[in-house]
Amino acid sequence: MAAPWREPLQRALKQNAGSRDSRYLQLATVRPDGRPANRTVVYRGFLADTEVLTFVTDSRSRKIEEIARSPWGEVAWYFPGTREQFRLLGRLTVVGAATEDAALQKGRLAAWKSMSDPGWQQFLWPQPGEPRGGDDSIFRPDPPTAQDPVLDTFCLVCLEVEEVDHIQLNGNLRHVYLLQPAAAAAAGEAAAAEGAAAEWAVRNVNP
Repeated sequence: MAAPWREPLQRALKQNAGSRDSRYLQLATVRPDGRPANRTVVYRGFLADTEVLTFVTDSRSRKIEEIARSPWGEVAWYFPGTREQFRLLGRLTVVGAATEDAALQKGRLAAWKSMSDPGWQQFLWPQPGEPRGGDDSIFRPDPPTAQDPVLDTFCLVCLEVEEVDHIQLNGNLRHVYLLQPAAAAAAGEAAAAEGAAAEWAVRNVNP
């Protein structure tokens, strides 16, 4: 059964499809020193038949270390056309060249093949955050093709959502979705709950 927040999110994406900005959202992580880090990323779809959100990043970016130290992240996603916001909290996984999970690598390959030439080129640029040299031609490399092997610098980032806060300013509505242990586990029946899937609870709260 699909997570109950997926349908409202997909509806918002469809209703705001006329704006390219509808696929941009902000991803917050935690730096090694405990301070927050935030940046805009591009939504790349769900991972296969799951509720896992995906983005892409460079293996040399700072967020790789941040996620390795603290896998928790949250995205804030505002849709101006329908005046609604989704905040999605969960655990982040980076899928890189060394990742062994076949399903995750399949998702990484699919994301790679969906990239444009300018998108591919970025993964051939020099080390992010390092001092810039004087030769700007290095930022215009010949792009790889969809048939070329995936560059080692290309990573898929997966967000496995555990909490969603959805507010609709039109109507002043707000719903919070929480992923909770199966009912048997909540009742203390550990043996019955072992291996059971978690369940989503929905709360209608004040905006």
